Amino acid sequence: MLHISNLSKQFKNVQALKNVSFDAHTGRILGLIGQNGAGKSTTFHSILNFIRFDGTIQWNNQPITNDTFDKIGYLPEERSLMTELTIQKQIIYFAKLKDRPAKWTKARINEWLQKFEVKGQPKDKIKSLSKGNQQKIQLICTLIHEPSLIILDEPFSGLDPVNADFLKQAILEARYNGATIIFSSHNMTNVEEICDDLVMLRNGQVVLNGPVQQVRNQFGKNELFVTTPMSPDELKQLPGVVDLITRGEHQYKLKLSNPEVGKQLFEMISHGKYIEEFSQQPPSLDEIFREKVGE
Repeated sequence: MLHISNLSKQFKNVQALKNVSFDAHTGRILGLIGQNGAGKSTTFHSILNFIRFDGTIQWNNQPITNDTFDKIGYLPEERSLMTELTIQKQIIYFAKLKDRPAKWTKARINEWLQKFEVKGQPKDKIKSLSKGNQQKIQLICTLIHEPSLIILDEPFSGLDPVNADFLKQAILEARYNGATIIFSSHNMTNVEEICDDLVMLRNGQVVLNGPVQQVRNQFGKNELFVTTPMSPDELKQLPGVVDLITRGEHQYKLKLSNPEVGKQLFEMISHGKYIEEFSQQPPSLDEIFREKVGE
């Protein structure tokens, strides 16, 4: 487990972090979210001892030292590959930095290239690859040494939906194998889909912290998704409906004044018959993010 307590960092006149505290648990995925400048990268740089900080950071109840780094996989926001190297030499180089012998790494390269469907051979130079395939190689370099703590700074940036799915599967597999995973993202859908927990920073301070569903439920189940032949005007007249958004043909999202009116609305919309969709939900992370950042 990664334990962070009262983490603070000041750059000249800018308080980048102020008493940030949270835990990232073994075998769970934590999403670190916040607007630009909220302190996400500064948090990562503190964990990795790239910068000096005030507060406490511990990995499995011990301070993070040089020995710990062999167990960490880190993907920086600014990607960096040596483009004159071959794929194989690049991966072996980074794995050696994590104390993995070349023979051990070489035996696993083809498996990882296939897993990410990299369009290139081990002896192809990095510069011959497309940008998307170079990003895959960077991800392989981050994960191939089987780290127990994985830190990913905006890992989905620039990935198309297919390649983003490859990354999601790799993250989920690492969690299944017991890794502690933290990643930052501006895409709340990614966080909602694969994260167990989240921490939201605003201006260097924690404003939300906890399991994803628990955080969402704090904001109340005030949204109702329905598919019904009723007209928008009819739905707007129902008790407790304060707003309506049309999502598609006969598909609507209703904003409720109170979660308790949901039971009453079910009877009024379904009339006791089969209804294709009636789902009462708390706000999405995207909506919560906009609300908290805008405060």
